[in-house]
Amino acid sequence: MSDEIHRAAIAERAARAGGVVAQGAFREGIEAETKTDKNDLVSAADRDSQLQVIATIQQEFPGARLVCEEDVEPVDAGSGHELVETVPETGDAWVVDPIDGTGNYLRDIRFWATSVAAVTDGEPVAVATYMPSMEDIYTAGPESVTRNDTSMTVSNRTDPETFAVGMNGLWPVNGKQEWVTLFEAGIDQFGDLRRFGAMQGVLALVASGSLDAAFMPTRPHPWDSLAGVHLVRRAGGVATDIHGDRWAVDSDGLVVSNGEAHDAVLAVVQHGLDLET
Repeated sequence: MSDEIHRAAIAERAARAGGVVAQGAFREGIEAETKTDKNDLVSAADRDSQLQVIATIQQEFPGARLVCEEDVEPVDAGSGHELVETVPETGDAWVVDPIDGTGNYLRDIRFWATSVAAVTDGEPVAVATYMPSMEDIYTAGPESVTRNDTSMTVSNRTDPETFAVGMNGLWPVNGKQEWVTLFEAGIDQFGDLRRFGAMQGVLALVASGSLDAAFMPTRPHPWDSLAGVHLVRRAGGVATDIHGDRWAVDSDGLVVSNGEAHDAVLAVVQHGLDLET
């Protein structure tokens, strides 16, 4: 078994393990907590799920470097793992989001995911996004990209006026009016515009062809984006920043599409952000 195939298997195993923990507490009246502000939510389920993901990875990779959303130290702190704040530019690492879409999760909305990405030299090589409440798992490794073990691909729609597009992220730094402008630009040019509240889930929908494009106007955290971007690219889609350059973890914003009319999608986002030159 090659290293990438092995890491793909562990990414899926870890995402499933963490997702099972989160699903066990879903709709059980778990208490919401806050982090940076009153809308930046977290819960004990996030922490418990993350601990299970880490434990699963450590079984096979005891010296792993880990980039995780939640600030919680595994019980076995002497296992040789290393928690880092940013995705390393060299070497191997794992990027973990125990519950992507905590706001949905705490409101008993089923659209949330546990996401794990194996990274080498800053680029994802194997990923899994597990949505246990939806009974879906999306994976991409060196040999396949699948939903529930069935090969998937991005949509083949070419007309942006027929596109279903996902908007992602909290209110941009320039204020809520920027979202209004973006929304107006989107509804003027796209067939449908939706905000789901869980970015990894949205990226998985683009990869599987359920959505035709998605965007986030501000820089996403790596745990909110790396796995999904890899799914989209492996499924035949395109991922850039809001300036049209190839997306990377330090890029400004994120725009993904099926690749059939990416420039048109990008133009709408740039118009909404007043980036046109």
